[in-house]
Amino acid sequence: MNKGQKLAVGLWLLAVGTWAQTDNVWRTDSLQEVVVTGTGTQHLLKDAPVQTEVITNKMLSQYGGKSLEDILAGLTASFAFNEGDMGSQMQLNGLGNNYILILIDGKRIHGDVGGENDLSLIDPHNIEKIEIVKGAQSALYGSDAMAGVINIITKKHTEKGIYADNSTRYGTHNDLRQHNTLAFNIGKIGSQTNFQMQRNDGWQNTPEEWAEGMVLTDSRNKTVNKFRNWQIAERLTYQPMKNLEFYAEGSYYKKNILRPQNGSHPSCDVYTYDLRYNNASASVGGKWNLTERDYLSLDVDWNKHAYFYDYTARHYDYVLLQGEEYGEQNGEWFSVAMLPGQSKLQSDQQRLMGLLKGVFYLPYKNTLNTGAEYRYDYLKAPDRTETGTADDWTAALYVQDEFNLLKWLNITAGLRLVDNGSFGFHLTPKVSGMLSAGDFRFRLGWSQGFKTPTVKELHYRYLHLMGSSTFFNIGNTSLNPQTSNYYSANVEYRGRRLTASVTGYLNKLDNMIALVNVDVGEIPVGVTTAYLGDGSSKVQARMYKNMDDARTCGLDATLSYKVMKELTLSSAYSYLDTKAHLYDEKTDQMNTVIIDGTAYHKWSASAIYSHSFSNSYKLGVSLSTRGSSKRFYQNNGNGKAFQIWRLNTTHDFGKTGKMLAYKIELGVDNIFNYVDRTMRPYHLGNNTSGTTVYGTFSIKFNYGKKVNNNILSTKQKTNNNEED
Repeated sequence: MNKGQKLAVGLWLLAVGTWAQTDNVWRTDSLQEVVVTGTGTQHLLKDAPVQTEVITNKMLSQYGGKSLEDILAGLTASFAFNEGDMGSQMQLNGLGNNYILILIDGKRIHGDVGGENDLSLIDPHNIEKIEIVKGAQSALYGSDAMAGVINIITKKHTEKGIYADNSTRYGTHNDLRQHNTLAFNIGKIGSQTNFQMQRNDGWQNTPEEWAEGMVLTDSRNKTVNKFRNWQIAERLTYQPMKNLEFYAEGSYYKKNILRPQNGSHPSCDVYTYDLRYNNASASVGGKWNLTERDYLSLDVDWNKHAYFYDYTARHYDYVLLQGEEYGEQNGEWFSVAMLPGQSKLQSDQQRLMGLLKGVFYLPYKNTLNTGAEYRYDYLKAPDRTETGTADDWTAALYVQDEFNLLKWLNITAGLRLVDNGSFGFHLTPKVSGMLSAGDFRFRLGWSQGFKTPTVKELHYRYLHLMGSSTFFNIGNTSLNPQTSNYYSANVEYRGRRLTASVTGYLNKLDNMIALVNVDVGEIPVGVTTAYLGDGSSKVQARMYKNMDDARTCGLDATLSYKVMKELTLSSAYSYLDTKAHLYDEKTDQMNTVIIDGTAYHKWSASAIYSHSFSNSYKLGVSLSTRGSSKRFYQNNGNGKAFQIWRLNTTHDFGKTGKMLAYKIELGVDNIFNYVDRTMRPYHLGNNTSGTTVYGTFSIKFNYGKKVNNNILSTKQKTNNNEED
């Protein structure tokens, strides 16, 4: 960050602090925001027993993010990303993808590839809001939520009549984003169809690359490869009576990543095949409202994620021979020539889940949330597992109760009992408390987490040729489950104009699973070459192993101030410190390391201005910035610090109540043209290509009458001590 950027941030924060001393006049929008993720029951945000961070629809609209990664990185300070071909290497408060549970309308996203999630599955134009709960603070969610939960609330068009919209965004690098919705509700039947398409030509920040045991200065590899994807989804609803609704939904998703063809160094395997992903999902379920607030719900979901190599040049692929027909060669690795035009399945992951849930409002101001869950995971990877397939199952029972015996005190406690097919039973308790004092909220929380090794961590073996050497990631069937203890303390003020929150946390993990360097001895294929930064190299392989223990701790702070009715200033800061202990068998020593991807400091800030000049035109302007200090890595050097600024403008046309409305969005991202020129693949700070521009045109058609909204009933507000 240069001096000018540092000065700008300082003045920004000073302005927020100074303006915060003026009299309160306007109510902040967040006072009326309703959240559900922390407890599974509706609460106004200011009275949520479990501390919840919300990215509102207004923030989404004014920021203009092109992807979920863009939105989370720009509007919060707790997240970090390394986007790549295999998905988004996401980190929340020091822990990566495997510890972050991503939900879409309360359902788990499916799309893990190599331990990463393809967040392109989520259409940013279809997001109503995002709720974030950090740490394993809720009994409702299982092992994937040790770092936290991200719940994507999608737009639901429940009006009687017909709704349609179209949004087209185009920007630098031939970046095209298309979104369409068609919805109708006639009588007892409702339908909503969503379509999205994305494409980008990719970019190259530097021609330098470490490969073939040397530094190449004329590599054709790109920082971000050319890609295209599309997705179609359908949701049908049927309401035979007022208190009963059924639904069925499904989606299909396809993505192609197109890599550069053979260049000066054709032996680099990244030139010899493209990547293709196919996803499909299907769900059925229903909700039965027993009373105005009590209900039972049942959801059954099936998801499939498969990815393939589509070969563009001759490639020698290693396969593991299995079965009695191979005789003495059984269990040995052999190379097989793959020709242009051929395709090969690398991994097919399927998941079946069932969840039965009940919410009951009991006497004496108790709210009981209970459920039963079953999950079956199946992996087909012919060349990457010993037998070609692997599976696992987990069953769980949970119960959570909210106590409001005193008007100013809420206690939420829960238990989750897990039974895993390989690791047996485990019980995890959770408890949190919230004390209300006027506009202040004080929260304390403690929870235990339990996470069994994934099917990939147990059985996956990833081997491929890289020139004169090979790359080998090794599964480990001797892994132990991971456990955690999460502690948090939060102080929050929500006034009419000023909102401020400070949260401190400590997350202690035992038997944390990570890919670590190992000595593979005489195994000939278990080596790879890694660049050390000085032209030298070392031989290594990586295996999933349990670290002896790890801990993350930090401080998250947010500040939002409504300067005037049309102008809001916001800022966020996250401090993070991580440590992990790993026993080195070769040296008989305990080593202390920083968890990969850790940055001590991350921050974001924004100024949002909106003004209606007439009934037919409204202007919105958003100036935002985000940044990070140096990110630490064990093997590949550290990622550089950065700060990026963004300007987005929105222009809304049309009057409220008319059937047609138009919107134009124009923006510039990375205003000061920051680019990390570190050679591939060690550009681990940020992969932005520099200054980019974009524009979006949207049109909406709405013919109908709104029949419901997202406001709590009077009785529920009273029960939960919620006051406007």
